[in-house]
Amino acid sequence: MVIKTDELPAAAPADSAREHGSQAGGKGRPNAADPPSVMLLNGDCSENLKKEEGSSEPPRENGLDEGEPGEETTGQEVIVIQDTGFSVKILAPGIEPFSLQVSPQEMVQEIHQVLMDREDTCHRTCFSLHLDGNMLDHFSELRSVEGLQEGSVLRVVEEPYTVREARIHVRHVRDLLKSLDPSDAFNGVDCNSLSFLSVFTDGDLGDSGKRKKGLEMDPIDCTPPEYILPGSRERPLCPLQPQNRDWKPLQCLKVLTMSGWNPPPGNRKMHGDLMYLFVITAEDRQVSVTASTRGFYLNQSTAYHFNPKPASPRFLSHSLVELLNQISPTFKKNFAVLQKKRVQRHPFERIATPFQVYSWTAPQAEHAMDCVRAEDAYTSRLGYEEHIPGQTRDWNEELQTTRELPRKNLPERLLRERAIFKVHSDFTAAATRGAMAVIDGNVMAINPSEETKMQMFIWNNIFFSLGFDVRDHYKDFGGDVAAYVAPTNDLNGVRTYNAVDVEGLYTLGTVVVDYRGYRVTAQSIIPGILERDQEQSVIYGSIDFGKTVVSHPRYLELLERTSRPLKILRHRVLNDRDEEVELCSSVECKGIIGNDGRHYILDLLRTFPPDLNFLPVPGEELPEECSRAGFPRTHRHKLCCLRQELVDAFVEHRYLLFMKLAALQLMQQKASKVDTSTSLENGGPPSSTETKSEDSLGSEAGCEEEGSSVSGLAKVKELAETIASDDGTVDPRSREVIQNACKAVGSVSSTAFDIRFNPDIFSPGVRFPESCQDEVRDQKQLLKDAAAFLLSCQIPGLVKDCTEYAVLPMDGATLAEVMRQRGINMRYLGKVLDLVLRSPARDQLDHIYKIGIGELITRSAKHIFKTYLQGVELSGLSAAISHFLNCFLSSYPNPVAHLPADELLSKKRNKRRKNRPPGAADNTAWAVMTPQELWKNICQEAKNYFDFTLECDSVDQAVETYGLQKITLLREISLKTGMQILLKEYSFDSRHKPAFTEEDVLNIFPVVKHVNPKASDAFHFFQSGQAKVQQGFLKEGCELINEALNLFNNVYGAMHVEICACLRLLARLHYIMGDYAEALSNQQKAVLMSERVVGIEHPNTIQEYMHLALYCFASSQLSTALSLLYRARYLMLLVFGEDHPEMALLDNNIGLVLHGVMEYDLSLRFLENALAVTTKYHGPKALKVALSHHLVARVYESKAEFRSALQHEKEGYTIYKTQLGEDHEKTRESSEYLKCLTQQAVALQRTMNEIYRNGSSANIPPLKFTAPSMASVLEQLNVINGILFIPLSQKDLENLKAEVARRHQLQEASRNRDKAEEPMATEPEPDRALEGMGSPQTAKEGPSLSLQG
Repeated sequence: MVIKTDELPAAAPADSAREHGSQAGGKGRPNAADPPSVMLLNGDCSENLKKEEGSSEPPRENGLDEGEPGEETTGQEVIVIQDTGFSVKILAPGIEPFSLQVSPQEMVQEIHQVLMDREDTCHRTCFSLHLDGNMLDHFSELRSVEGLQEGSVLRVVEEPYTVREARIHVRHVRDLLKSLDPSDAFNGVDCNSLSFLSVFTDGDLGDSGKRKKGLEMDPIDCTPPEYILPGSRERPLCPLQPQNRDWKPLQCLKVLTMSGWNPPPGNRKMHGDLMYLFVITAEDRQVSVTASTRGFYLNQSTAYHFNPKPASPRFLSHSLVELLNQISPTFKKNFAVLQKKRVQRHPFERIATPFQVYSWTAPQAEHAMDCVRAEDAYTSRLGYEEHIPGQTRDWNEELQTTRELPRKNLPERLLRERAIFKVHSDFTAAATRGAMAVIDGNVMAINPSEETKMQMFIWNNIFFSLGFDVRDHYKDFGGDVAAYVAPTNDLNGVRTYNAVDVEGLYTLGTVVVDYRGYRVTAQSIIPGILERDQEQSVIYGSIDFGKTVVSHPRYLELLERTSRPLKILRHRVLNDRDEEVELCSSVECKGIIGNDGRHYILDLLRTFPPDLNFLPVPGEELPEECSRAGFPRTHRHKLCCLRQELVDAFVEHRYLLFMKLAALQLMQQKASKVDTSTSLENGGPPSSTETKSEDSLGSEAGCEEEGSSVSGLAKVKELAETIASDDGTVDPRSREVIQNACKAVGSVSSTAFDIRFNPDIFSPGVRFPESCQDEVRDQKQLLKDAAAFLLSCQIPGLVKDCTEYAVLPMDGATLAEVMRQRGINMRYLGKVLDLVLRSPARDQLDHIYKIGIGELITRSAKHIFKTYLQGVELSGLSAAISHFLNCFLSSYPNPVAHLPADELLSKKRNKRRKNRPPGAADNTAWAVMTPQELWKNICQEAKNYFDFTLECDSVDQAVETYGLQKITLLREISLKTGMQILLKEYSFDSRHKPAFTEEDVLNIFPVVKHVNPKASDAFHFFQSGQAKVQQGFLKEGCELINEALNLFNNVYGAMHVEICACLRLLARLHYIMGDYAEALSNQQKAVLMSERVVGIEHPNTIQEYMHLALYCFASSQLSTALSLLYRARYLMLLVFGEDHPEMALLDNNIGLVLHGVMEYDLSLRFLENALAVTTKYHGPKALKVALSHHLVARVYESKAEFRSALQHEKEGYTIYKTQLGEDHEKTRESSEYLKCLTQQAVALQRTMNEIYRNGSSANIPPLKFTAPSMASVLEQLNVINGILFIPLSQKDLENLKAEVARRHQLQEASRNRDKAEEPMATEPEPDRALEGMGSPQTAKEGPSLSLQG
């Protein structure tokens, strides 16, 4: 994604940033100095290093979350879920018996699902499975079924229908008929989303990675479309969603819909009639169908006459499909073809995603009749779940019950996490649907007499409130602006408390939905809360921001258990009667015991400490770093708080400082013993009383060394051993050292490092007891230090990482994610851009600046669009949105808004407007907006919100000044606001007509924020696997990653962004180990999954396409590899443009593949562009530039243009000589190649002279210009993609496998013999052994990888 390719922890959504580690240092490509073992993947193992190095630390209380299953426990636990599968025989009516592979943990229900998906049994839904005449329970696990074993026969028995089963059957038939139709994905329903990979691979990449098409010898068309070529200014939109041949629908029926004769009258119910359907076949035959308890048959009703008697032919079928097969030959033929095509599609193209992904573009689609869609629109269907007792789900009960499931061992934890994830994704879908219904005016308010903004709603057991300041609750905090921000702060609090997962403490299910300019908070309902006043309910916290405060011992006990991981200080405040009240959270956090006896906490908007840079406090001065940067600034609300990642990074930073101070004092103690004065880097002994001066030490010295803290960590380890004596006690002298260091870094404990924040410091209205004044003073200082740390460490650290390309954001979302991972809020974006502008490496940060400016403009436009939309009536929505887009992006100077017709006709205001939906405003103020006014407002918003001055007053000026693309701005604003626009080419630059019309705005979708439940055990396996791989234990790493994949699937189902990361790493490992077929299979799944769960043009998807192309090339699928690379290049052009460091890598890949297929001129265009981009971003003397020169020289050599080849290779040689010295392997290689080129050039010149002298009679042997071998091209591809890949013979491979297996056995034996001993401590790592066994080329490849630095 943002972080360079394969070493991402199994996560990518923004809210998983905490898992990525919040240190300033991002993960990136290896440096030239990295050992070869690290070069296997583009990553580093600093995380693991920290864990290993810190194993003998002195007392430290801010540790990792407790109870994380470690590597020791996982070995035995995993065995539990590794039950071997077995096969059973299925006997279904009307088809031949077949075998099915099943697993003991599967439920009987899962066999049902498989049968409903199979081509020959897909038309059955209402059946049961019988073993030896006994019916199996749907929800029992197969291992619990008595007598079920290998070879057992399961009989499919048709069951009688009920109304529910009949509806499910009709829905299923409709789904089968629409299985190739993408309209659900374009409309964003039922968790369908788009995927286009099959368009570029012509279906599946299977067949062991070999296909006839595109083999080396076949002529293939390599010419890309004009708009993909380097230098093209054209950025078309239509290729984003290419036409998929399968989408041209096979028409099986013209109409299948519910009949107007529903529901059956009483007398027909007693004959078993359940419902009636109306069908028009492809042959234009109109028939009425009865669904009865026994099945489906034709009746004699017409559109105007009800006659339920069976019609001829009297054919009763248990399946609607079988009935339709009988009456329509076209249906029979097309349905069979359709199902064949459906099952040929990759399963990942069909499986629903856990959360809905919306597409910002869609083609114009015909609106077809669809009975299921029509029924869904007017009922509150949420899957089939409304048919459980009570009809609607009790979301709160489900969410809390799943959290109460046992979690003592791995199977229990898996079951629990699976249940939590399933309920959460269902709740998110329901909440989103409800929020849209609320804004669209389709839900009755529970307080209908109140003003629209103050209304609240309950729908489907979910409580909805709007993001407005109701009853001046936030009057002192920023009014409506604060009320808009509070839900996201609250959601972050919910996310954090859920992650800590303390038994007995409950949070509400919370989803925040932005839709049509409104923010809606959806929450599950605490049992009994609606029957009581809030004053009576709250037994902990405050309902009036600290005036009245209450506490409760049970809440203190529960919250105390969260305080360590969350770094929250237990503290005392005064209530309105001047009594001391003890809290372990902010005062706004309320504790309510529900009627179910559970302890709930809500209103977690101040879980994290306030951000003093945006909260001016009279009489308080911020550190110099802050005032130098122009802080504190007055923000539009007072709810600005620091991110959790920032708090974690600050504590980590303080811990390193704590260790340095302790080390310093210990050294001085030793020095005084031998009476020598040692001059130390950090000066003399620190004064333990002056926290402020210590912080300046921390903020400057600490930050500089953070990047190279490996040696520091070694010292820390040594120090830890010094402090703790053999029996674990601490000697008095060391105790004094610890006390001094604790005091200096602001630890709340004097005996151990323990930093915590008081979230109520600087809260208006909160008072502290006199006795706590010292503690309050220290806490205020700590907050100031944290605010300074963000500016002096985190933001410079981010810019440094971007300069070194440790992170490579490609669009606004990935830049935002990189910032959040370091705890930098988006309101600091202006400061980040200022620092980029002032950076000495300004040119190397060009891409960051461009992305940042685009993000600043689109975020400012989004803020304006939000209030703009609130003033638009529903009937004018498409006109208003198209007018806004014209003002924002079109060069047309004076676009005119088209008002809805009724507004133009009616001059009188309609009086009956009291209970209108929130969107139905009176005015048409939006229609008078002009481009000049909008851009003036955008610049104003950028200055007010981000403190950044934009030098532009129109879109054309912005494009020119900052090098932006209008198509990119359109994508960004659409994604941020939920707009969906028509897929067509827009003439943004036309000055004669506006770019957008009303018809171009197709839809507006919700933008949903929610908690992402984690699969913790799977995640630990994934991290352990990564660590093993980076240490060189490929086989063990592969096993752990495979295990992680199984666990992820167990919790998340088949589709999830973390599974995507898992598959990508597995593909890379299989590729390194030479198993191309397996690499292809895994990477194909990764691409499909990325398209489906993060989006078809997301930067992560672009990376996945590039990896797949490499594996296709290695498998000799050359045309497919090129198609995939061209697709990746098109997507990158759309998302960012050409001038991005990653484009150099992409163009090198394309150039090398074209070189391999002897398209030399085309190849040169891409390679020379890559050279230009690499030179710009890495400087003309970088080793990467040398490699780029070499690649260009090779193509010129193939073209026999030796002068150009020599020129480029000389450039490369000079760089090698300067950077590495004359004796380096690379320099010598380059020198050899120069000699070779010179010889060829001389030979060619001699031949040419011969021709000039003797004319056509010259007798000369033909010159031989050999095409590059595929092996050499692949070798270069591996080098530029940062892969250490050593060609081995089959014998070598067998030897290697045997060696790895032998070592594995030795390791197991060693582990069994002595648990405490570290296995294989002295043995060389497998990949080092691998180097020893390699061919002579191996020596050459080591140094070439250092070019990736």
